[in-house]
Amino acid sequence: MSSRSGSAGEYETSDQSPSCSASPPVPESSETEAEGLIFYHMDLYGSKERFDIFPEDLSGQGDRSWGDTRREPALSSQKFQRSQEAGYDLEKEVAELAKMYGLDEDREKELELLGGHVENRWPPARTGKAKSQGSIYNASKSISPVKDQSQSTKPQGLPDEASQDEEPSKARAEDEAESCIQSREGLSSGGMSDEWNSQAVSEEEEVADVFCSTCKIPIRAFDKLFGEHKDHEVAQLPSAMESEKEEIHKNMCKLEEQIAQMENFACHLEEIFITVEENFGRQEQNFEVHYNNAVQVLAQKYEEQLEALGEEKRQKLEALYGQLVSCGEHLDTCKELTDATQELYLENDKANFMKAAVAMVDRLEEFLKKEVDLELSMLPDFEKRVIDFSEVEQLMNSINTIPAPCAPVINPQAPNAATGTSLRVCWGLFSDDTVESYQLCYKPVSNETHSDEQAEHTLKVKETYCTITNLLPNTQYEFWVSALNAAGISPPSERAVYVTAPSPPTIKSKKIRSCENAALVCWESRDVNPVDSYTVELSKLTDEEDGDSITESIVGIPNCEVIIHLQPAQSYRICVRALNLGGSSERSDPVLIHTTGTYFCLNEDTAHPLLAILGDGFTIACDELENPECDLPVYDNSFTRCIGILGSLIPFPGKHYWEVEVEEDTEYRIGVAFENTPRHGYLGANNSSWCMRHIITPSRHKYEFLHSGMTPDIRITIPPRRLGILLDYENCRLSFFNADIAQHLYAFNARFQHYVHPCFALETPGILRIHTGLAVPPWTALP
Repeated sequence: MSSRSGSAGEYETSDQSPSCSASPPVPESSETEAEGLIFYHMDLYGSKERFDIFPEDLSGQGDRSWGDTRREPALSSQKFQRSQEAGYDLEKEVAELAKMYGLDEDREKELELLGGHVENRWPPARTGKAKSQGSIYNASKSISPVKDQSQSTKPQGLPDEASQDEEPSKARAEDEAESCIQSREGLSSGGMSDEWNSQAVSEEEEVADVFCSTCKIPIRAFDKLFGEHKDHEVAQLPSAMESEKEEIHKNMCKLEEQIAQMENFACHLEEIFITVEENFGRQEQNFEVHYNNAVQVLAQKYEEQLEALGEEKRQKLEALYGQLVSCGEHLDTCKELTDATQELYLENDKANFMKAAVAMVDRLEEFLKKEVDLELSMLPDFEKRVIDFSEVEQLMNSINTIPAPCAPVINPQAPNAATGTSLRVCWGLFSDDTVESYQLCYKPVSNETHSDEQAEHTLKVKETYCTITNLLPNTQYEFWVSALNAAGISPPSERAVYVTAPSPPTIKSKKIRSCENAALVCWESRDVNPVDSYTVELSKLTDEEDGDSITESIVGIPNCEVIIHLQPAQSYRICVRALNLGGSSERSDPVLIHTTGTYFCLNEDTAHPLLAILGDGFTIACDELENPECDLPVYDNSFTRCIGILGSLIPFPGKHYWEVEVEEDTEYRIGVAFENTPRHGYLGANNSSWCMRHIITPSRHKYEFLHSGMTPDIRITIPPRRLGILLDYENCRLSFFNADIAQHLYAFNARFQHYVHPCFALETPGILRIHTGLAVPPWTALP
């Protein structure tokens, strides 16, 4: 087939022709139909009927009359001419079909399949009208006009070559249509040559490029347009392959899940086998115990009844024997009296007889007065005894009941399972025993020798956990648990020690020190027992936030103080938590820290007894100086001679500034000192303190800057009412200023080997007011 358009048009026309199909002949009246034929498509490449239009043996074509053969080609030629006149366009028809079935995106590929692939599938063209027997190519070639060949190779916009070949095409079409009619008449009903079979196999083995979703098989795109799959849903072969791979992957995952489930079920079956053996052993042991108990009870009952029967026998025999002895004694007395009476009858002497008779009569009367018991004291029949088998029946009935449970296993304390006053205790029962309830016991752990004397508490719970409340903070408690059912109580579990969370610490607000970039926070624990560590939580306060959100947490603090690095010119809310094995305590009461300047407080334990600290904590006063070395009680760290006090240590590098309000008629000492400065001396009189001293002389106000008792000769004309002190650790400099007029007074250049304390002292009655938290004034940097 040399042209896609021509071959398709030829086949569609031949669908109406009796010379090229098995359909009934078209009546002659069809020649009078309107111009333009109605074309019916049929698949010449996917159906077996296409083989019937080609003759297997051309020898049978002589059976038809030549008249009929000449008339049918004429009709075919007329219809072919009308199809050409109607201007049938195969490419347009293919485009409509592709749009109808949603294949317009693959239009170019399918046109290529209709043209190039089919063209490559057929053998090369042969010349001449002679047809070799069984040749598919010749049969198809015989019904292919030259005009359609030109349309397959040239666009419709170039009709020159088609017009040049139009006349030869008509003549060839008539001749080859005649050959097709003759071949059709000579075709046998059941014969196909080996060449036809081989050609059909080669077509079926052509590479598929689409996938029919309806039939679930790969097909060619041509079969979708003109084959039996044209009404089916198709998909691109790569996408169909990916879809199938995905489906196979899903099924493989499901298969793996089933394998895992079966493996788990097999493991569960093995566990059930083991459990059955264990339950059998326990039940066998339970049956043996109950049986032995029942036999023991029966033996005990037998012994008790036999002993009671023997006791009854002894009592009967003793009673009968006593009665028999009494009867014998009575008989002996009767025989004696009888013999004495008979002897009396033989007495001949009347006087003797009368004496003896009177005595005998009295004796007989006395003997006869006694009643003789002739009834049996004991009957020979024994008491009918009934054996109580209720206990045995109870034991026998309890053989098939549940046994007492095994001992539970108490869990160790879980993280964050405790508060300051409560604990959550959990346990488990690793057996199939039936449990109705649990009995939880606990007591506080004491380090004292008589720890067993601690009161024990017992709770009855249904679940395998319990929350115990009303406990002491940061305290260890010992727990153990037992399981109960109708058969009894299990042995107690191993004892486990739980500990409650600590109490919230208490921050020492008066001992907090801070500067522009750091703060020293101190606190104390409220618990007797030590804790593991502390956590400090910071909240930066801004205008938009209220400080509830934690911006930073410092964990693992072992002691009750910590230095925190902060940002300058900020305000922070600080809380502290205590931690132990039981968990974290609640937050402490918050404190506010400002990083606008240096904050410190006054150490009361260093104050001289005559020095008083007023309510705000930053004002010191002295009322009398008659006896500076008084006998008032002093602390070990107090000044004894100088009426002074130390501020808290400033442990932060950098610059620190504070101010002191002074009165003009007050004598004082103000400066810094080491922690070990002598308490029995004066500030500035040793090498561990630096201070500014103000004294009043008859002539003037005198100011001294003392260190080791030495001072430079400096005169200050304007007495300062507000002193500014600047401590610069980095530059090893201590400067004094008249803050009211921003005047630099003096500066010590000293290498501070340790951090220092602010120090203050009064030499005359008066008041000093200390101001902290001040930013370093910019004028302090001026020369």
